[in-house]
Amino acid sequence: SRQAYFANISYIDDKVGQIMEVLENTRQLDNTIIIFVSDHGDMLGERGLWFKMSFFEGSARVPLMMAGPNITPGLYTDPVSSLDVTPTVADLAGISMEEVQPWTDGMSLCSMLDGKARTEPVLMEYAAEGSYAPLVCIREGKWKYTYCTLDPEQLFDLEADPKELNNLAADPACAEQMEAFRVQRDARWNLDAFDSAVRESQARRWIVYEALRNGSYFPWDYQPLQKASERYMRNHMDLNELEDKQRFPRGE
Repeated sequence: SRQAYFANISYIDDKVGQIMEVLENTRQLDNTIIIFVSDHGDMLGERGLWFKMSFFEGSARVPLMMAGPNITPGLYTDPVSSLDVTPTVADLAGISMEEVQPWTDGMSLCSMLDGKARTEPVLMEYAAEGSYAPLVCIREGKWKYTYCTLDPEQLFDLEADPKELNNLAADPACAEQMEAFRVQRDARWNLDAFDSAVRESQARRWIVYEALRNGSYFPWDYQPLQKASERYMRNHMDLNELEDKQRFPRGE
């Protein structure tokens, strides 16, 4: 399975190279912002776990690479969130953060590109894939704190313990740090309300589930709809236009 996963990495790397080549050939590379990011990782058997469904590094840590005009090359090790991507893109595009901020919990990373350290912790939530209760996490500096009402707390020092083998939640030396995270947790989340909201949403969706599957049903799964009349070169497009698009690719 790991060999297959590494093959996927090689495959996507090759495809990114093809996109870069098209941008260069179409003279768009110098005015394009490129962001490479993933939604989650995979435990790949570590700790006997597969897929995501946890906040261990194998699941929660993903690549985030940015390149483009006015972006200085460098390595930034401060923890950030995928929620930060949208406000960052908006900021780079010159869109006022006042227009974006009400619609996202993320923050622009442009200040980090200018050399300023991030001061806000990274917050994570998980309540999917049949989980019995919401799972929340705070990532701040070298620390990662994870909490679920059904499980023992976890605290890891990722600098000293990058493989997360030593849970410091019960260590007396970390009592002050644990209390600080608990205060943050209670200030940011009402987990009872969180749990109730999820269950209420599930109940509403179960009521209409069968009805929605009748008639014209469109699943959430990715299923591109193809128009047979446009799959082949027939009479819907001028031949010169088709050949022009083949030589000079354009976005939709």
